[in-house]
Amino acid sequence: MMGKQAGNERKANPAADEAIRLISVGLYVPRDTMSSLEIAAAAGIPQHIVETKLGIIQKPVPGPDDGTCAMGIHAARQAIERCGMDPMEIDLVIYIGEEYKEYPVWTASLKLQEEIGAKRAYGYDMALRCCTAIAGVKTAKAMMLGDPSIRTVLLAGGYRNGDLIDPLDPGTRFMINLAAGGGALILQRGAGPAYPEVMESALMTDGSFSEDVIVCAGGTKQPLTAELIAAGEPKFRVADPEGMKQRLDQLSMQRFVQVVTDSVQASGSTVSEIDYMGLLHMKRSAHRYVLDTLGIPEERAIYLEEYGHMGQFDPVIHLELLGRESRMAPGQVTVLAAAGIGYAWGALTLKWGESSCPWNLNQ
Repeated sequence: MMGKQAGNERKANPAADEAIRLISVGLYVPRDTMSSLEIAAAAGIPQHIVETKLGIIQKPVPGPDDGTCAMGIHAARQAIERCGMDPMEIDLVIYIGEEYKEYPVWTASLKLQEEIGAKRAYGYDMALRCCTAIAGVKTAKAMMLGDPSIRTVLLAGGYRNGDLIDPLDPGTRFMINLAAGGGALILQRGAGPAYPEVMESALMTDGSFSEDVIVCAGGTKQPLTAELIAAGEPKFRVADPEGMKQRLDQLSMQRFVQVVTDSVQASGSTVSEIDYMGLLHMKRSAHRYVLDTLGIPEERAIYLEEYGHMGQFDPVIHLELLGRESRMAPGQVTVLAAAGIGYAWGALTLKWGESSCPWNLNQ
């Protein structure tokens, strides 16, 4: 009930707080799952490697009606219901799901806007692979601060890039954790102190990796043909797996640490003050390395072994789990961090508001 009560307070006194706050979260997880045993069988590797090294107990996979944008619509509706919002309050819809979606050349934000009834808003799509949610929040906050007519922003979308993984290709086996699902975030100015404040975010990109992990077939350089389809394309491929690994290993973990440090310091805190660290799903050793390097105990993080990697919506999973557990106290600091092929790294800092469970999880 708290979400609807808080929504009424927003309407009663919208100018009480001009900070940009996260007022609701939506998460759609498909019913179908793939177990570690099934993943191992598909990839031809031992089950204990899937569980202990790759860190996957199970992962959600899309059902027949789980289109990419469709999953984002489910999540957006849930986020709207949780905060008791009239969709007509939404000023801007940003689609932050994947470009692999129901149709190849399509503005998914407009379908999303129509389905949720945000008739007064305008929308657009954006993409930065698995950093899209963080880049989207950074963009939305900047627009809200720069344009007083934008008070409420919905960011939503879906992810099912696991369809594009060949489990027998050793070059892309590091992506076998790709799962499916949808997520949504609602930001608002003037929402009141119950909600987490959106602090500062940090992004880093390195274009020297831009063509290391790509879907070769289906673009203008290699149009899709019957022969390519018969060969199992389109799929993600890595031209030089060992060369990419050598180059990436030298700097990826450092850049995780850098964006987290930059984000939290720009927000007026220090790394030692991080109360919760929400990392995207990665292999167990990398997860522990980032936490150890930052000096964050494992109990201040949740390892997403039962979700796999839901792309840019791993941060939404963390926010959902924090809400379920009422884990955060007023004033505590949460940092969400991600990385995406291309390569991009990003981190977002939130300062918790007065409520430990600011979204109505009964919806």
